[in-house]
Amino acid sequence: MPRTRTRKTLPETPITASITSLTHDGRGVTHIDGKAVFIDAALPGEQVEFVYTDIRKDFAEGKVAKLITRSELRAEPLCPHYGVCGGCSFQHVRPEQQIRVKQDLLIEQFKRIGKLDTPELWEPLTGPHWGYRRKARMGVKYVAKKNKVLVGFRERRHPYLAEIGNCLVMHPMIGEKLVALGEMIARLSIREKIPQIEVAVGDGHCVLAIRVLSPPSGDDIETMRQFGHNHGISLCLQAKGPDTIAPLPGEPEVTPRYSLPNHGLRFDFKPAMFTQVNYELNRLMIDRVLDILALEPTDTVLDLFCGLGNFTLPMAKQVGRVVGIEGDLPLVKHAEANAKLNHITNVEFYAADLSKDLGDPPWLNQHYDKLLLDPSRAGASEVLPYLKTWRPRRVVYVSCNPSTLARDAGILVNELGYRLVKAGVMDMFPQTAHVESIALFAKND
Repeated sequence: MPRTRTRKTLPETPITASITSLTHDGRGVTHIDGKAVFIDAALPGEQVEFVYTDIRKDFAEGKVAKLITRSELRAEPLCPHYGVCGGCSFQHVRPEQQIRVKQDLLIEQFKRIGKLDTPELWEPLTGPHWGYRRKARMGVKYVAKKNKVLVGFRERRHPYLAEIGNCLVMHPMIGEKLVALGEMIARLSIREKIPQIEVAVGDGHCVLAIRVLSPPSGDDIETMRQFGHNHGISLCLQAKGPDTIAPLPGEPEVTPRYSLPNHGLRFDFKPAMFTQVNYELNRLMIDRVLDILALEPTDTVLDLFCGLGNFTLPMAKQVGRVVGIEGDLPLVKHAEANAKLNHITNVEFYAADLSKDLGDPPWLNQHYDKLLLDPSRAGASEVLPYLKTWRPRRVVYVSCNPSTLARDAGILVNELGYRLVKAGVMDMFPQTAHVESIALFAKND
């Protein structure tokens, strides 16, 4: 007879603790009886009363029940849903201090993981703290007991959707319309067959790709059509994978677009394609990358994990030739289309899985003057050995994970003969624990 797993009983009495540090995801750290306890919404230097939310063999988790002393870093969250909705984790930290906390984390990762001294630091790149997010995948759930549809993000540390009225970090074109969107979906016959929505807000327009597990009725189509017209939003249906996204029957296809005014470029993309969520920071980031690469008209540049050409095309306007490599074939095709859209002819794009053996493609065994790396959270360790072939003088690494950046920086410096010249953080995701960073490496003489 199988055992029945019993739920662990947690102590109910609040415990007083002093917070000594901060984790990468914004939780305060204390130690009780030699065990690390990670406490939501607690900050270094504070004394708190907390209650346990989980106890495991090697660590425990908790939440603040009462603040005894208050850190100078602390702010009152603007969002009434903060602490329940899991979309944000840093609203209790003053906005101007959030990026400094992330910078400290980057330095710590360089030291602990990369075994590197603290490099010279750029001043952090910063932008708007609210209403910046233009890309997201939002959950949808019909709650029969309330006869209501929830649209938004999951609760913090729970699988359930949070019940929120609006989202202050989302672009207002969608962040202020979550209730209206939920009310519209609640009127559909397929309201229980819609699990998620892809959000894509371009320059001046918003496209929503609604995942449908069953075909909508004619009345459903008309209800969605009217909602789109009333709110200035283009609604699409997604029956299966991203390649099935299509506008409502009879509606024109609206292609999201973003621009880089400093470079005279524009980019078309599909709603489910990866693009940077923060346009203002993306523009600043591109300018910084191009500046520190020290591009010259005769350079040949290799752009790895190039996506739809976000960096590739601006670089191509300053150098002789750019080669972009991306693992997602639809993104490669879209990058090629964006090059044609912008009348750029000195770029080449290839599809290749950069986490696996690359074989012997023609672009691999060449020399490149400069190298740009912009990998996913997994980092770029699998491709670093090829630097012995490419021999770039300068390498710029854009990262969304300081741990893998630090690991790869250690390889570049300690194994491949580069020096870490400078590094910094970029406030791509204010109010969240996500850390976007950049580092410059130069070949030792």
